[in-house]
Amino acid sequence: MTDPALPALLALLLPACAFVILAVVAPLRRHGRAAAGLSVLFAAGALAAAIGALRLATRSGGFSEWLWAWIPAEAGPLATVGVLADGDSALMLVLVALISFLVQVYSLGYLSDETMPSLGRYYAYQSLFAFSMMGLVLAPNFAQLFICWELVGLCSYLLIGYWYTRPEAARAAVKAFWITKAADVGLLIGIVLLWRQTGTFDFLELLQMADTGAIPLAGLGVITFCIYLGASGKSAQFPFHIWLPDAMEGPTPVSALIHAATMVTAGVYLLTRTVWLFRLTPDVMQLIAWNGAFTALLAAVLACVQTDIKRVLAYSTVSQLGYMMAAIGAGFASAGFLHLLTHGIFKALLFLGAGAVIHAVGTNDIFRMGGLARTMPQTAIAFIVGTVSLAGVPFFAGFFSKEEILGAVLAGGFPGPFGMLLFVAFLTAFYMFRVVFVAFFGAAAAGHGTGDHHVHDAPPSMALPLGILALLSVGIGVLFAFWHPRAEFEELGWLTPTAVVVAFAGILFAYLVYQRRAVSADTLATIFGPIRAAALRRFWIDDIFAFVYRGPMLGLAKLVGWVDRYLVDGILNVLSAWTLTAGDRMRRIQSGRAQDYVYGIALGVLLLLVWVRWPR
Repeated sequence: MTDPALPALLALLLPACAFVILAVVAPLRRHGRAAAGLSVLFAAGALAAAIGALRLATRSGGFSEWLWAWIPAEAGPLATVGVLADGDSALMLVLVALISFLVQVYSLGYLSDETMPSLGRYYAYQSLFAFSMMGLVLAPNFAQLFICWELVGLCSYLLIGYWYTRPEAARAAVKAFWITKAADVGLLIGIVLLWRQTGTFDFLELLQMADTGAIPLAGLGVITFCIYLGASGKSAQFPFHIWLPDAMEGPTPVSALIHAATMVTAGVYLLTRTVWLFRLTPDVMQLIAWNGAFTALLAAVLACVQTDIKRVLAYSTVSQLGYMMAAIGAGFASAGFLHLLTHGIFKALLFLGAGAVIHAVGTNDIFRMGGLARTMPQTAIAFIVGTVSLAGVPFFAGFFSKEEILGAVLAGGFPGPFGMLLFVAFLTAFYMFRVVFVAFFGAAAAGHGTGDHHVHDAPPSMALPLGILALLSVGIGVLFAFWHPRAEFEELGWLTPTAVVVAFAGILFAYLVYQRRAVSADTLATIFGPIRAAALRRFWIDDIFAFVYRGPMLGLAKLVGWVDRYLVDGILNVLSAWTLTAGDRMRRIQSGRAQDYVYGIALGVLLLLVWVRWPR
């Protein structure tokens, strides 16, 4: 077997089968543990198939496409479904399958207290989520991609609101759904306009047209901007980033899956997959680069004032997504895609490590933790490995990919975004080691400190995924230290030491503030008081959205509702009332007596004769 499309299709269908079985066989789903076992087993099979697809795609070095006609038309199918397997999609498929499998294994311990029917529902959603994201990754055209895109959004809504009896979780799920759907309108408009301009949804056909200059440039900027809007919503770019921190109300394993391999990675993957189209519109590429850098900086500042460990990680995800978008906008999508892959590994590690901490201490507040390095040494090691990877320390997964992005942005002619991202690298190291020093090495908080015998490392089902991800984070970093993909631009000799110095400067500053207490955190809060106050209010961006929603949008909705209720329905009600009245009156001529009908027929014949004989 040499065709990577076959194992890729198998990887796609296995979680779909798991979902169908759990959805249809209600007793199995209500049995919770049995449902979890089935879902984990199928996820393991999908991971094995994805690895096989990657091996074959690496050997073939090209595209392998399997298509089935979906919407027939006289000139050929209007839309098809299938799989498009190549090196990039196979790599992304492995990432999705790996994180999905590890998250499902981890959830066995994390959600051990859930009721059995609720646990079965959770694993049904997880299987559907994995299938949706894999379908998006392997989509051969925009039509299938958009369907799977919407399924990914639906699954995120269901899993963020998994604990739907909690008002915060229900609101967070609705907020995520509402914000991303608003952006998805742009994606749908862009897809329709692109089909109108080119006559096809197929990626390979569009790629060939782009290479040969057959895509008309008139109006193409509007199309790519609309597609970028959809990607911004999923990948939480400014101003659509506001849904992601609130999504932390869902279970922590869900947060790991959303942040590492599914929901938020979809937008970056879409732009990576279609970068040949965006290169035809340089103005949109510049917008992507600048907005990516601004999003990275904004989210990094917001992360510095958070006390909820999951919200710190959430804003760090937004910031790193900004890195990826900036690289794509600078014209080096491969650098953004590489960081997408490495970030998926260590961000899943960080979220699962945070979940182990929350599971043990019962709080998300880092200032109510402290001393956890003694009571939870394995979790501490795993979390620190993820932290140094995110901070960009050499010999760990994130160092090379982050440096690659910095070089790509500078090589693309964007010194402004480069400076912003370099400062973000400092802030990232600072706020992540702030969490490490406060939660793991700080003074033990009452009830959760070193003397509390209830605080302990995670059970095996949770510890195993942490160990695997930590080993991968270190292994990828060591591998890239001796071998790494060739950069698409000329590497600058001073960039590597600069990136290292910036990362260690952020770590040192966090150490001086939160470990040695040589610099007062209160003094820093006073110095940066206005910025801190604005950051605590999220720079009022959420308030702006709330105002637009509660003011103009609800006002417009009420106006439309009034028109529909009193004008449209009113006119139709009047017409129906007239019809009923006329019918009621006309039915009285139906007396049921034969002689009346004879008189009526005679009158009709007489009128007909008069009409025929009347002179014209």
